[in-house]
Amino acid sequence: MDKLKLRAEIEAVRASLPENERHSASVRTRESLLDRPWVQMAGLVACYWSTGTEPETHGLVFALWKHGATVILPVLRDDNDLDWAVYDGPDTLAPGRFGIMEPVDTRRGVDAIRTAALVIVPALAVDRSTGVRLGRGGGSYDRALARVGPNVPTVALLHEGELREGVPAEPHDLPVRYAALPSGIVRVVAGRS
Repeated sequence: MDKLKLRAEIEAVRASLPENERHSASVRTRESLLDRPWVQMAGLVACYWSTGTEPETHGLVFALWKHGATVILPVLRDDNDLDWAVYDGPDTLAPGRFGIMEPVDTRRGVDAIRTAALVIVPALAVDRSTGVRLGRGGGSYDRALARVGPNVPTVALLHEGELREGVPAEPHDLPVRYAALPSGIVRVVAGRS
């Protein structure tokens, strides 16, 4: 299956999920993540502010921040690369490009992700065998993941059924170490980080 077809299939399934089920699933994913010692000990966490039918991160970002982590969120640049800024509570966000909420704090630069102890990224699917994630096609997160150290846990948030075999990949597609689903956290076999 090619990327466009798989994206369309997953988007359709996500859109068919009732909002209360998506929210309940996101809560289970968040609680499972927050139970992990490597999440609890991460002082600087790169995450994202979810939109639409993505697994919801608003509660996760808030919980990480309330537990003392410094959370940086992406700011989409004109070249589709990701700059980063510190989240300092729900009142410190404003709509950015495409209406996605972004921190209003000082931009830290594209290399700010290099200092993160934990990186949480969006995905439409993750390959169970290779850890390669399927994104939305802009390449922003592949560029960001290329800057992450080899020992930093990288986690893609997914709905059930989105961890699968045979996710199409190109040379620039980078793997993640973990897939976080409502049913639990799965370490993928060949994840890079």
